[in-house]
Amino acid sequence: MTKYKLEYIWLDGYTPVPNLRGKTQIKEYEEFPTLEQLPLWGFDGSSTMQAEGRSSDCVLKPVRIVPDTERKNGAIVLCEVMMPDGETPHPSNKRATILDDEGAWFGFEQEYFFYKNGRPLGFPDSGYPAPQGPYYTGVGYSKVGDVARKIVEEHLDICLAAGLNHEGINAEVAKGQWEFQIFGKGSKKAADEMWIARYLLERLTEKYGIDIEYHCKPLGDTDWNGSGMHANFSTTFLRETGGKEYFEKLMSAFEAAREDHIAVYGPDNHMRLTGKHETQSIHQFSYGVADRGASIRVPHSFVRNDYRGYLEDRRPNSQGDPYQIASQILKTIATVPTAAASGVSAAA
Repeated sequence: MTKYKLEYIWLDGYTPVPNLRGKTQIKEYEEFPTLEQLPLWGFDGSSTMQAEGRSSDCVLKPVRIVPDTERKNGAIVLCEVMMPDGETPHPSNKRATILDDEGAWFGFEQEYFFYKNGRPLGFPDSGYPAPQGPYYTGVGYSKVGDVARKIVEEHLDICLAAGLNHEGINAEVAKGQWEFQIFGKGSKKAADEMWIARYLLERLTEKYGIDIEYHCKPLGDTDWNGSGMHANFSTTFLRETGGKEYFEKLMSAFEAAREDHIAVYGPDNHMRLTGKHETQSIHQFSYGVADRGASIRVPHSFVRNDYRGYLEDRRPNSQGDPYQIASQILKTIATVPTAAASGVSAAA
């Protein structure tokens, strides 16, 4: 028998952006445990904005387990938060109620800033560095500094060792800003992997004395890009059938549901979606081929393939909850009649 270090992680009850929490328990197994072998585990919800002190019990229900190569015999256990009966989802548990479909594929592009001493990494103590331009996909000390690439490479290796569908990294437009990409088939799977990847990144930076800043516009109303979490998406119908008529109906549905999308695409998005810095205004909806300033960017390959493939929603921001983002995209797709062929049901 081997003693395994099981790091149970979950989302707390803070709003509008939940925090990741985690605690470890030790269990013995003959080999790396399966999800079915993992027990429920309680925690003090009064310390995480999920219960009152006079009735503080909450329960963690494991929903995903991956290897944790940063610890000997370690595992990361992603959990949903349940009420004390262990069966009823807690009100903060968004994962339990989202619309899901294994035929819906999502690729999230997570942007973020490294921060040290209250400033983006690489910024001078006061003022600003040279204007953005050379930093995007940059190389060299003057572009990316001496530690950021080490962190993102290490994070990439940890994610791959955990079996996550991590698809790439790059330095972003602003100084100290980076991005990683996660892909998954199904809303829950894609979002699960994004939350685990976020956890691994935040834990990793502890040893470097550097913070991750997910706010979508940490530099405020300046001539510096904000951070998004662009959501690339497709359904079985969109990949296999598509067509211009269906695409145009789909875009009309997205325009009609603009407020519903913005409501779950991350807080303070009005600061980022200004119509500048590769964004469309939060008050408008647009789509265009290869248009980085549109709400929905349409790849050239999508048009060339008779309007089949994937689309990119550029409005979700870096603080957004991928569970809710993916679910809202599917809800809107489900309002277009021919979307029934993709297996998505608005009543799901």
